[in-house]
Amino acid sequence: MSTGHRSGYWRNTMTNREMNNNRKLLIVGLACVDIVNVAAGYPTEDTDQRLLDQQVNRGGNATNTSVVLSQLGSHVEWLGTLASDKLADVITDDLENYGVLYDKARQYENCVTPLSCVIVNASTGSRTILHKNKALPEVDPKDFEKLDLDDYSWIHFEGRNEVNIEKMIAMIEMYNKSRTDSKPITISLEAEKSRNVTHSLLQKGDFVFISKDYSMYMGFNSADECLNGVKERNLLKIGAKAICAWGEKGAWGLEESDRIVHSPAFPPIKVVDTLGAGDTFNAGVLHALNQGRTVEEAVRLGCQVAGQKVGQIGFNIDTTSLDLL
Repeated sequence: MSTGHRSGYWRNTMTNREMNNNRKLLIVGLACVDIVNVAAGYPTEDTDQRLLDQQVNRGGNATNTSVVLSQLGSHVEWLGTLASDKLADVITDDLENYGVLYDKARQYENCVTPLSCVIVNASTGSRTILHKNKALPEVDPKDFEKLDLDDYSWIHFEGRNEVNIEKMIAMIEMYNKSRTDSKPITISLEAEKSRNVTHSLLQKGDFVFISKDYSMYMGFNSADECLNGVKERNLLKIGAKAICAWGEKGAWGLEESDRIVHSPAFPPIKVVDTLGAGDTFNAGVLHALNQGRTVEEAVRLGCQVAGQKVGQIGFNIDTTSLDLL
């Protein structure tokens, strides 16, 4: 479980939240538990090796993004599903520790918390993930329907169950059409793995986060090639913006004007752990965009936060080193 959280953090961030009229940023997606094994080198098959460290932590793309967002000053809520076993306490205790709301999450009886076994290679910082979900359901659109959408300024979807995501986005679109003011909910989504997302889903977001792996699945060999490609193939809805990170090369963003912007990476002195780097990058971008920053500023903050994360194990962020907060 994560430790070292700053005392009084919730109180210290209320000014930012009040400035945003207290409308929340909602993150929809997975929570799991990570058993993180830190090894001197990646193990050879059928050998024994003593670990340098082992931790049991809250994990999952959506909750990783949520805890970083909260530290950056966003008023953030996570929506997902929880099992009723003891491992679920690892997730909820950590969310509470970081001030992330989760009271709308649905808990299922007779289910098991999804579990990831992670091998971190201390010599390179690489992470290898073995994941198992023993039938804990994904977020049900019927649960999403119960939300008071007036509470949210931005809703971000981890790309996991396309059919359900499309139904939930349709609800947001109906809500936005019904508003008489100029404050619709912004919709963003993440296309990370090809098994979870088809190209048609890309057209549903106002902002689309396209991973390096998904870019290569589409046949692109660089982030700027990807952003030009999705634009030329009309894979985004009119006026949508796209973000694509490319590891140590930094990240690129496609603005509404079709201008492509770039931020370099901000590597640490030593790469320690890349687990959750993409989730951390997404948090930096989402926070900046939700605060009204430009795409160029947002990808820069995302790269700064991700660079800090890969230099350590865990998701405690030193916000004093970030120049866009």
